[in-house]
Amino acid sequence: MPSIISISTYSPPHTLNQQTTTEFARELFSESYEDIERMLKVFANGQIDERQFAVPMQWFEGDHSLKQKNDLYIELATAFSVEAIRRCLHNEQFVKEKVEEVEINAIILVSSSGMSTPSLDARIMNHLPFSPHTKRIPLWGLGCAGGSAGISRAYEYCKAFPSENVLVVCVELCSLTFQRNDHTKSNLVGTSLFADGVACALVAGEESSLLKQATNQVRPKILSTQSTLMPHSEDVMGWDVKDSGLHVVFSRDIPTIIKNWLGPNVESFLSKNQINTNDISSFIAHPGGKKVLDAYIETLRLDPDMVEISKEVLRAHGNMSSPTVLYVLEQFMQQEHAAGEYGLMAALGPGFCSELVLLQWKELN
Repeated sequence: MPSIISISTYSPPHTLNQQTTTEFARELFSESYEDIERMLKVFANGQIDERQFAVPMQWFEGDHSLKQKNDLYIELATAFSVEAIRRCLHNEQFVKEKVEEVEINAIILVSSSGMSTPSLDARIMNHLPFSPHTKRIPLWGLGCAGGSAGISRAYEYCKAFPSENVLVVCVELCSLTFQRNDHTKSNLVGTSLFADGVACALVAGEESSLLKQATNQVRPKILSTQSTLMPHSEDVMGWDVKDSGLHVVFSRDIPTIIKNWLGPNVESFLSKNQINTNDISSFIAHPGGKKVLDAYIETLRLDPDMVEISKEVLRAHGNMSSPTVLYVLEQFMQQEHAAGEYGLMAALGPGFCSELVLLQWKELN
């Protein structure tokens, strides 16, 4: 089975604490809500201490056209992704020596917070010495589910080509979609929650020559994946594209949907693999928000300790959309695991959909 042998994250340069963003939102939204102080509790109750952004606070104080936002997205997403890839290919915690770019056979580039044709992977390849024959697989529109979906597609690629290697690059600059003139509750919630981030994972087929470079005797292998779409649920999560750019769609019913829908979905997936939730020792959950994590605990009947790493990522970084679940995976990969332990990666996104990945820590052959 394919293995995840290295991972890295890159946090953009501008860190803002939640108190600063709360004051900004108070000034921006106060004229639209008579009960603004009650509305602003979403900032305090979200269990986020700070977030990282691609641009400084002053950028949010002015209006920017869709072209200005998107040009900046292309420039910064490319530069940040290059740095994340470099870190992943030369992460001494996971690989004994630098993995050369020419050893990568495919790049799965996941992003939903901007638009680029040619896609970002082509631009990245102009900055790093990848083979010109590297396969480019851009994935757009998956939002928060994109990180798990990227790992799933890398698993399928490496099963088809077991001697080859794939980079999964997730880059989201949610801050550049900010709409200062949109005073809807969805935008207020999005302002309290979303952030920027980049992550990169190296997935190797079971016959890859890179396996011998792994530093850890026990590594996560991908056993199985499952994608599930809830029919006619387009209005739950996503973007509303307007002349001014991308406006967030974020239903207040998401926690309820998770409680009613995700549990049976996870149980059937695990049952197909002849295990149950009691066999899972690592729950690699995308922290979509505090209420989302609470819904995970309730519907899957988990010990609250199972989402502590997800809570910590949310606290320190906010919801970065697709890269966030890889930030969580990085923390789990930095821990020691006994051979045979199971892990479940779970993320939800526009569609409305879920992406599940079953992992098992196994010894190097």
